Amino acid sequence: WPVLAQAQALAPIRILVGAPAGGTTDTMARTLANEMGKALGRSVVVENRPGAGGNIAAEAVARAAPDGQTLLMSFTSHAINASLYPSLPFDPERDFTPLTMVSTSPAILVAHPSVPAGSLKELIAQAKARPGRFNFAIGALGSSVHLAGEAFKMQAGVYIVNIPYRGTAPAVQDVLAGQVDMMFANVGNVQAHLKAGKLKALGVTSPRRLAALPEVPAIAEVLPGYESSAWFGLFGPGRMAPELSRRLSDAARSAIASPEARRRIESEGAAPVGNAPQEFAAFVHAEIGRWAQVVKYSGAKPE
Repeated sequence: WPVLAQAQALAPIRILVGAPAGGTTDTMARTLANEMGKALGRSVVVENRPGAGGNIAAEAVARAAPDGQTLLMSFTSHAINASLYPSLPFDPERDFTPLTMVSTSPAILVAHPSVPAGSLKELIAQAKARPGRFNFAIGALGSSVHLAGEAFKMQAGVYIVNIPYRGTAPAVQDVLAGQVDMMFANVGNVQAHLKAGKLKALGVTSPRRLAALPEVPAIAEVLPGYESSAWFGLFGPGRMAPELSRRLSDAARSAIASPEARRRIESEGAAPVGNAPQEFAAFVHAEIGRWAQVVKYSGAKPE
């Protein structure tokens, strides 16, 4: 910190977000910015730079000076994009300094009440008996929820038709209307519809059942080893000084542990994490390899 010029020290730290304002990634960044600012005694601001599955914001941070002034709030696409895009203008590992994972957010497989399958086992049996009978609404091609569906199809050995949409909201609306059979969605996006009985839940993508929805089985209970959770994490540019990255990571982790941040994170249907940088780095490395297999199987292409 002392190495920063005085003018720089007074300038706000920017957290770039590769997603529009109002979404979960944006909420995670704003929650963190507020609490990190208190921990650092600095102003921390959020800047939205949506587009290209998060790559526009990521490239800006990869090219930024490693002085702690420009950070990235990224999400699962950071690992997915490594294989989804034929060429990226940055290396998702080498050009970033992982600081901490902020939270994880499992998805849930929901269906319109008219879908005849009352359980995952029934759904798989019916889909095997008539390939192409069912369809999935896809909120965004190449997203974590799209690939949660591809991983499900790959492990279950079924063919379900994808119906792509430009965004989660129109996809949810068409499942609610019965225009499309089912979809994988973040829990926060469909919880109210489940409570109202407008959708039925078939399974969650976390390794175990969720405390908030104890009656909904984990997909892993039927397909052992299945797991597909979205995650949100804080990165700096590559080549950051160890002392600086440690200070920023500590501030972020203390922010995540604060009661206010935990409350906001959990209200989004997510679970706070706040792990050590080396643990987060190892996780990102493993995720890149894991999603590469799913992307290859699905034949997914960026929008």
